[in-house]
Amino acid sequence: MPGTNLTREEAQERAAVVSTESYVVELDLTAPPEDGNATRFGSTTTIRFGATPGASTFADLVGGEISAITLNGESIDPSVYADSRIPLSGLQETNELRVEATCAYSHSGEGLHRFVDPADDRPYLYTQFEVPDARRVFTTFEQPDLKATFEMHVTAPSHWQVVSNAPTPEPVPVRDGVSRWDFAPTQRMSTYITALVAGEYHVVRDAYHGEHGEIPLGVFCRQSLVEHLDADDIFLITKQGFEFFEGAFEMAYPFGKYDQLFVPEYNMGAMENAGCVTFRDEMIFRSRQTVAAYESRANTILHEMAHMWFGDLVTMKWWDDLWLNESFAEFAAHHSSVAATRFTDAWTGFTNNRKNWAYRQDQLPSTHPIAADNYDLRAVEANFDGITYAKGASALKQLVAWVGEKDFFAGLRSYFTKHAFGNTQLTDLLVELEEASGRDLHDWAQEWLQTSGVNTLHAEFETDENDAFTSFTVEQTAIEAYPTLRRHRIAIGLYDLVDGRLARRERVEVDVRGASTSIEELLDHRRPDLILLNDDDLTYAKIRLDERSFNALVESNATFEESLPRALCWGSAWDMTRDAELSSDKFVSLVLAGIGGESDLTAVSALLRQGQSAVNLFTAETDQPALRERWEAGLRSLVEAAEPGSDHQLAFVRGYASAATGPDYLRELLGGGLDGLAVDTDLRWTLVTALARVGDAGEDEITAELELDHTISGQENASAARAIRPTAEAKAEAWTRIVEDAETPNETRRQTALAFQVSGQADVLEPYVDRYLEMAETVIEEKGVWIGQVALIYLFPLANPSESTLQRVRSWLATTSASPAAQRYVSEGCDDLARALRARSR
Repeated sequence: MPGTNLTREEAQERAAVVSTESYVVELDLTAPPEDGNATRFGSTTTIRFGATPGASTFADLVGGEISAITLNGESIDPSVYADSRIPLSGLQETNELRVEATCAYSHSGEGLHRFVDPADDRPYLYTQFEVPDARRVFTTFEQPDLKATFEMHVTAPSHWQVVSNAPTPEPVPVRDGVSRWDFAPTQRMSTYITALVAGEYHVVRDAYHGEHGEIPLGVFCRQSLVEHLDADDIFLITKQGFEFFEGAFEMAYPFGKYDQLFVPEYNMGAMENAGCVTFRDEMIFRSRQTVAAYESRANTILHEMAHMWFGDLVTMKWWDDLWLNESFAEFAAHHSSVAATRFTDAWTGFTNNRKNWAYRQDQLPSTHPIAADNYDLRAVEANFDGITYAKGASALKQLVAWVGEKDFFAGLRSYFTKHAFGNTQLTDLLVELEEASGRDLHDWAQEWLQTSGVNTLHAEFETDENDAFTSFTVEQTAIEAYPTLRRHRIAIGLYDLVDGRLARRERVEVDVRGASTSIEELLDHRRPDLILLNDDDLTYAKIRLDERSFNALVESNATFEESLPRALCWGSAWDMTRDAELSSDKFVSLVLAGIGGESDLTAVSALLRQGQSAVNLFTAETDQPALRERWEAGLRSLVEAAEPGSDHQLAFVRGYASAATGPDYLRELLGGGLDGLAVDTDLRWTLVTALARVGDAGEDEITAELELDHTISGQENASAARAIRPTAEAKAEAWTRIVEDAETPNETRRQTALAFQVSGQADVLEPYVDRYLEMAETVIEEKGVWIGQVALIYLFPLANPSESTLQRVRSWLATTSASPAAQRYVSEGCDDLARALRARSR
């Protein structure tokens, strides 16, 4: 949409002349009679702000139909509104802008999303404003450094729950069946963390009682999910989080009450709206899950809570510091999980899952520094990625190792105190950390935050006749395009096989700099069975094992006494497979031998995905049938050997469903033929979708399954099952739903797209190589960022991994005039394809 972009320069110019004081936002969610489908809502905004006398600027509103504009008591012709902007001129020292409009409900998860639950026809609304979408709901100065107070007045059906950033007031009757909620003004905050959630939500209430007083708590979900809501566990993690953060920061939670709302069709995992946090409601588990799902949910709860201080209380001046906002929350969530909850191995999950996301992202052609140059909003939207989150969190973990945990948190406390309810830049944080630690962090920030790429570490050593080290160096390399060799604070672990288990004999913590660092501390020490660089995962780097260590890994990976060194070794093996240094055959053998004894369920899920990718992507075509058969047989053996009713059994059944090449055992599982396996709603969909993939479940069976699960999740699963079928008709129907039909709900679109590209379906997918490239030219401009991103990422033709496909994509990239965002997503897919072909050729 024209005018929806905003450059950093424009934001700086506006901030130089405008200082916002307050917003009063009046929203009418009662649809007029002529709007029977509730497509629009009333939005009246009054902004009070200071300005440089005589200056000009603009306010933001996307998709508005404006009936009146008043600036300082003078009417302005609504026709001046164009390209999502309202021009303002002749400003005074103090100003009042009032805009009366209607705005559109969203079905894409942006702005004010409206959803009607197919299970019971109840309506549910929620806002999602990050990065720039508050302006889809009310008139704004849409940038993070123009903070203000917000006073919401919401008219809605009397029986609804209405929740915002401030505590929910008693509703005032307006007319029969309609009431108004008049919220008190909030603390000063940025537009993107304001929020409104409304509808027939179910609520459970509790309170946290801590050193700084009481925090009222609420947990909300749809009525059709009430029977699955485990509010007690959500409250437990919430209270543990508040106890940790208020203690670590030595500062009370700053926003009064704390509501957590689980909402449908959500694009993200969650959003840190101040005191009104929204989560995707798949986190209310309607079917059996492994412990990994509960650990992940706890991590998300703690991530958003950390934002209450880092992001909401103290906010970045512009989106260049988006990484710091997200990286800190990512780091703090894992740190607090270990310190305060039952998930004491949370850093293992980080290494097994999130860090692999970062390593992949950092090796794509779209890699960027952690502190990215977010010159406009489109750049910001593209940089919500593994570098912003997981690489940044790894850098912060490295910073904690560098300055010390005590000094790190002392610096944070000073930072929060000094800048409460204000805006900052990275330098403001570094000043406080330098003061607390006595370390100069300028060079550290430059090499870690302002450069791209991942380093690789490996050990070089010599031993004497007694197998004692006479020399030991850590060698560091970088690729030519990103040659920075960083300083790393790492631990080196020496592991011996003792009674059949790998146990750490010794650990040394050292600083590594440059291409080669001599480790004098290890001289005269006996060589172990396995040398593990970056033990305890203190830094961000790929590691390589020497031959003897790798052999010990192959023989004994599942017998580490601790889960984190296992995670590091799994990660090293996967890196080597992706880098064509380890054959997919050997990686599959390693996974099948070790996964049965892996205690971390996040690792189990990750390894199942990686093993399937090794078979599908990284194996030469001539070798695929034999390896696919071995992988499928190995997973079936793991299924049947797992303890009945265990998390491992469930995880292995899910893995087998992705690997199965025929229907027989899938049918047996679906029929309840495995002792201890509860074939509940979600597992039924997993197995039915697998049957559809192998061509054994058609439309009648999918429709029958949907009749058993008449929910939005059922509709999403059915759409995916239809898309995954190996027929031209199924792919044509799915393509229309994903790319062409603007009415497809956002999560249904994503689930359908995830099921489109399927290994082994190259024949029916061949026409979509060219159709994909044709679509990529204009999809973001025509359909918007969210739909375009889903289509470009998930429909990339990886199921046709050939030199012909690669050359067609490269030719498109060399000649296209598509948007930079589209080129980015296509280039990432191209890199994945090229990497797969290199591994196949090796």
